[in-house]
Amino acid sequence: MNNREVAAIFYEVADMLQIKGEIIHRVLSYRRAAETIEQLPRDINAIHAEDGLTDLPGIGETLAEKIDELLTTGELTFHKRLAEEVPQGVVAMMKVNGVGPKKAARFWQELGITNIELLQEAAEAGKLRELSGMGKKSEANILEGIKALARQTDRASIGHVYPLAHEMLDRLLQLEPVERGSVAGSLRRYRDTIGDVDLLVAASMEHAADIMEAFKNFPEVSNVLVSGETKTSVELGSGLQVDLRVLPPERYGTLLVYFTGSKDHNVRLRERALARGWSLNEHEFQPTTDDREPILCATEEEVYRVLGMAWVPPELRENRGEIEAAAEGTLPDLITLADLRGDLQMHTTFSDGKTSVLEMAQAAADLGYEYILITDHSHGLGVVDGLHPEQIAEQRAAIDAANEHMQGRIRILHGVEVEIKANGELDYDDETLARFDLVQGSIHTSLRQPREQITERLLAAMRNPYIAIIGHPRGRLYPDREPADLDMDRIYNAAVEYDVALEINANPMRLDLDAAHARRAVELGVKLSISTDAHHPDGLRNMHYGVGTARRGWVTAPSVINTWPLEELLDWAERRRQRATS
Repeated sequence: MNNREVAAIFYEVADMLQIKGEIIHRVLSYRRAAETIEQLPRDINAIHAEDGLTDLPGIGETLAEKIDELLTTGELTFHKRLAEEVPQGVVAMMKVNGVGPKKAARFWQELGITNIELLQEAAEAGKLRELSGMGKKSEANILEGIKALARQTDRASIGHVYPLAHEMLDRLLQLEPVERGSVAGSLRRYRDTIGDVDLLVAASMEHAADIMEAFKNFPEVSNVLVSGETKTSVELGSGLQVDLRVLPPERYGTLLVYFTGSKDHNVRLRERALARGWSLNEHEFQPTTDDREPILCATEEEVYRVLGMAWVPPELRENRGEIEAAAEGTLPDLITLADLRGDLQMHTTFSDGKTSVLEMAQAAADLGYEYILITDHSHGLGVVDGLHPEQIAEQRAAIDAANEHMQGRIRILHGVEVEIKANGELDYDDETLARFDLVQGSIHTSLRQPREQITERLLAAMRNPYIAIIGHPRGRLYPDREPADLDMDRIYNAAVEYDVALEINANPMRLDLDAAHARRAVELGVKLSISTDAHHPDGLRNMHYGVGTARRGWVTAPSVINTWPLEELLDWAERRRQRATS
């Protein structure tokens, strides 16, 4: 069994215990163990062989014995016993957004519902509302959750895959025969979800076998699927498939173009090649009409040059106009991570953040930022202990003290992520909002409101002159929560009319706005921000996910407010506020 399979068993045990109403401490012990195993950078079988299970966080002797049973026999007696008591279909119901263990238990015990299909039938027939605390709205939410679950795929979040793939690539690049290398595929194009991982390296083919052997022995590898002269495919403990390809340096350019994709982009490239008398594959350009010598390309730039095009940034390779723009020399000058002068959303211990204002500022300064905006939640968001109005002065004092401590290395701005309530009202009144340097408004609750209602809710907030930024506008959380059903054309038009920036949230589970919406926004003249929504200093390093998303959306630096100098940013915010008194 691999890491993912062992973790899945432990997750199911936790779910079944919770459905049965077992004490939460026991439930959490299995859930924490599952999380530990799922996130292991090594194959759990290797750790088991070294008798190192109890060295893992949250794994004591009892859980280690259960892991040993799983890895030795392929099954867990305790899991089988629980499965006889709790139908697996009831456990599966918990995958539906809005169905927790208590609801799953009630549906099963009070209505005899034992799987998602029966749950859907009961909701469509109006039977769920027979239960106390359930109504038409609850039924509608569950039906929407079932539809959303059906649309989910096995693709993983880029935030999970990116660090793992790049760590493996870095190890390959340290091998002496390897001259250069890259991730490829959807990961290089910064798609928000990833299927398999492609790693490419350039090296003399006489060393290919040694490189493959080293790769197969990486600690993450649990199973070798295929191994040949130029390609090896492995499965990691997490279940992720990683393919390594090796080609000589003189052919590396065509290799990288081919395996970066996308499929549609490559089809267009091959069409252009054929029109010029060449057949293009991952190895070379081959002549189709005469006896010319094949063309080998060591770099991607050479490939595009042969095709009469400018080099196309990987994030744009989706056949959405980039071919024509590259041929005409009109590709945009895409935003880069270096363009960003500040981060405009982060949280501290004044709400649900893990560290102080000063610690966040020090980490941001180390990343080279000129300014940051502290945006702790307002108190109305019930799931966090947000900032109460009486704490605002205390936080301002903490920010002033941190600014003094930093001695000009970075400027810390006092902001807030104010909750946009279900009726469109803001958590703070205008007098309170006026106390902040910059205000972001966000929706976190009632995201399943009908389109007209939730759109009007967001528009009402955007009309307020103190709201400068709308955070993660569509409220998406991958894979558990689909975006709200907003009328985005109305949102874009309002953003232009009221001069409000829309955020690209760089948290890899959000990436909201996504690339398609970001592109439409800037085409209409909407300002954007790109921020990490960090709750710990480590989260500040997620900015590249937001920048990658923006680049996929053809976004340039001038459209992003946190590429502006601080004075320009503050002048913009002040001009907007003057609407309140004009």
